[in-house]
Amino acid sequence: MHEHILVAGGAGYIGSHTVQLLLDQGYQVTVLDNLSTGHARSVGQAELIQCDLCDKRALLSLLDGKTFTGIIHFAGKSQVGESIAEPLTYFDNNVTGSLNLINYAVQAGIDRFVFSSSAAVYGHPSSSVIDEHHAIKPINPYGMSKAMVETMLVEGARSQGLSSIALRYFNAAGAWPDQGLGEDHDPETHLIPNVLTSLLPLHGKIHKPGPVKIFGHDYATDDGTCIRDYIHVRDLAEAHVLALHHLKGLTGALMLNLGSGSGNSVLEIIQTCQQVTGREIPYLVAPRRTGDPAVLVADNSLAGELLGWQPQRNLMMIIEDAWRWHQKR
Repeated sequence: MHEHILVAGGAGYIGSHTVQLLLDQGYQVTVLDNLSTGHARSVGQAELIQCDLCDKRALLSLLDGKTFTGIIHFAGKSQVGESIAEPLTYFDNNVTGSLNLINYAVQAGIDRFVFSSSAAVYGHPSSSVIDEHHAIKPINPYGMSKAMVETMLVEGARSQGLSSIALRYFNAAGAWPDQGLGEDHDPETHLIPNVLTSLLPLHGKIHKPGPVKIFGHDYATDDGTCIRDYIHVRDLAEAHVLALHHLKGLTGALMLNLGSGSGNSVLEIIQTCQQVTGREIPYLVAPRRTGDPAVLVADNSLAGELLGWQPQRNLMMIIEDAWRWHQKR
């Protein structure tokens, strides 16, 4: 049977990398995106339908007559700080939009659904390495919205036979410069792009945004800065395609961690960026941010066992690809 995949949020950062990989592997791809944060140019040769998942009527009408063999769902707001300031917007967008898409899948008889979840569902970690049995205790509306969608998928599997995999990412990073794909958020809140863009001219002018901020240097880690698990966006994209494949003939709802399985401190990131760019990166230490745990690393062994997935790209490759992409822009 010809594989036709619907990718919601496919014009965004991780979505566009997955769309490109699907196209490279011969899938037919339709992207559904409201373009609020995504970019139409990022979907390549895929069909693009501009639609907001919260608009149920438009969703059903625009997809009428199309047949899909699977859905990958990336669409959603993803800024933790913004979710604390505007919780109801986050619940409306992330939960209502997902419910509309899940209902569409059930009504259309699509039984494979891959969901882009987050390590934010775990909240404050009770151990430095987190596996899928860790308690679900999100501490912000963004994490809560992801946990709610996971619950809907579990119930959709139980009551409607919808097979799904929720992929809980840790820190997505890197780029696919040869395809013109990279991390392009506004505002940008992620460490690696912020460190790299601090070295680049802005609109042709020399850009001096001041030193990179490190939030807290008194954590119980080797160098006192927070440790996070960074995973290359192309490794994430590969996991989505493997998850789609794994769902064939499977019933139930699975949750899997996606991370590199090892951590790097903020200072290590800055040092590696200095190594890759050959430039000195000034930084200053700011107070800790509320709610930042010292160490957050994924136990990714279940994804390895079930999907046969292993991250192929290390921190140096993540930063080299991101730097190449940022310079090309």
